Formats: sequence, structure tokens, C-alpha cells
Amino acid sequence: MCLHHQIDPEVDVATGPGHVTGAALDADVDAVRAWTARHGLPGLVDIHAHLLPPRVFRKVREQFDAAGPLIGRPWPLRYRDTNPGLVEILRRFGVQTFSALPYAHRPGMAEFLNDWAAAFAAEHDEVLRCGTFFPEPDGSAASYVAERIASGLKLFKVHVQVGAFHVTDPLIDDAWGVIAEAGTPVVLHAGSGPIPTEHTGPGPVAELLRRHPRLRLVIAHAGAPEYREFLDLAVRYEHVGLDTTMAFTPYFDEMGGIYPPDLVPALGEVGLAGKVFLGSDFPNIPYPYVEQLDALERLGLGERWLRAVCRENVRNLFGIC
Repeated sequence: MCLHHQIDPEVDVATGPGHVTGAALDADVDAVRAWTARHGLPGLVDIHAHLLPPRVFRKVREQFDAAGPLIGRPWPLRYRDTNPGLVEILRRFGVQTFSALPYAHRPGMAEFLNDWAAAFAAEHDEVLRCGTFFPEPDGSAASYVAERIASGLKLFKVHVQVGAFHVTDPLIDDAWGVIAEAGTPVVLHAGSGPIPTEHTGPGPVAELLRRHPRLRLVIAHAGAPEYREFLDLAVRYEHVGLDTTMAFTPYFDEMGGIYPPDLVPALGEVGLAGKVFLGSDFPNIPYPYVEQLDALERLGLGERWLRAVCRENVRNLFGIC
């Protein structure tokens, strides 16, 4: 498929609150490497990382730096660099496969992001080819979704909070049908954290699954703060899972509430069934990458669960040998 838009050149990346370099970054790398070695893992697989066109990244960082309306609190980004620099940091961490999740917030944007993500994945072997879609007024979402899947796209991202649309919007119902038929996974941010909107929450997702029960959804942030309702969907639907992104960390506990202890055993079962996946939100996190890993360890679900979540479940989802 030919590219429809010019790809942005990389530009210098400004520093900002929380940004680490040099010895501090080296310490972060050492901490992640020590964690994986302690658990006998040859590396990690991260289903929820973000690599974006440079001008989009600039806008995203501006929102975090300003604690914008969909963020609602100080969020000092720890990792800032050009996209190649961020890829190198993940390589140093020992993350062997990772996503580059784009998400559209207005009509006509998705295909620009999809072009960029396809080109970026083609240049980096570790990067899953990702894409997104949006309720286009001209009804084109299903068409370009089908084209992207046919051309090798592996993973979609949908963010209803940022996109300000319902997952049940009629303009994307056919697109969901195409995705369900293909079995392509979708990382879906539909939980109400960090700031609820009229488009977030488990109710619309439950309705979407009633319409398309074979959708392969990965609920971002374990569904925070509606942990219970989204875990129930993962239990009820064969192809619904959860990613760990920011969940269980002290920072996220302050925002979405502590994960209910009575849910942990079921989370363990779902993870061993192949439906919990390591996600980090790298680079848009306000703490060292290892904090996500430490948070998973504190759940006390055992080595087998950790190995499944941090590596094998995502590898199996995408058929990575």
C-alpha cells in the first residue's frame, strides 16, 4: 500500500519535568535488566507502548506537561527522545517486541497515522505494525480497516476518551465487524481513568461485545477504574483480555483506586489463560519503567503468571516464535 501522507522528519526533543538521561537512565536500564534476570526471562514483550509522528508526539507531550483536561493532574514524563531514541531505550530495557500505538482524535487523521505506523514498523523489526480508526463522516472506516488488515496490520488502538466517540457509533459498526471476522486484536482504552467522559465506561463495551462477541479486545489499563466490570467481560468473552498498563502502580492507585484484592485470584486465572498482557504506556509514564514490573510482582501471583503476562501471552497472541 502506498503512503498517502508525507512522513514527518524527526526533530530535537525538548526536555521537561521528570525527563531522565545519563546515569539516571542507565540506572533505569539496570533495574529492568535485573528484574528480568531475577525472573528468568530472556526479555519482555510490551503490548502498550506509544511511538508517534513527531508533530503528534509534541502535542501529546504538551498535554501531559500542562496536565491537560483529559489528564487532570501533574504527570512528569520520564522518557523523552526522538522515536529512534525511544526504540533504543526499549532495546536497552530488553523489550524484544513492542507496539507503536497511534490513536485518532478527529476525522481524516487515522490514515495519516496508519501510514506513519506502517513505515515505522517496516524500519524496526521489534515494532508491531499498528493502526487506528475513527468514525469518519464519509463512512470510510470499514474500508480502510479492511485494507490495513489485508496489508499486514497486527494491532489496532482505539481511545474513546481522547477520540470523544462511542464504541457503538454506527459509523464504525462495520469496521468492528471486519475486525472481528479477521481476529485482529484491538487495544481499547474505554475505562474512565484518568478522567471520565460520556464516552467511557464498561456499558458501551458490553453492548459492543453483544453485537460482535468474537472481537479480540485488549482492555487498556485493566479497565481502570472499572476493574471489576472489565474483568468480568474478560471472564465472559473468549477473546477479551486486559493489559496491565499503569495498573497496580502507586501512581495509578492514587488516580483509579487500588485494584480490589478480591479480584486478584480471578486476574491470576485470566492471565494463565493467556488473556493478561504486559503494557507500560512507555514513554508517557511519570516513573521508571521497572515500577510496572514491580507492581505485577507485588500481586503475588507467582512466577508462571509473571512469565506468561510479561512475555508469552503477547507472543502467543501474535504468533511470535
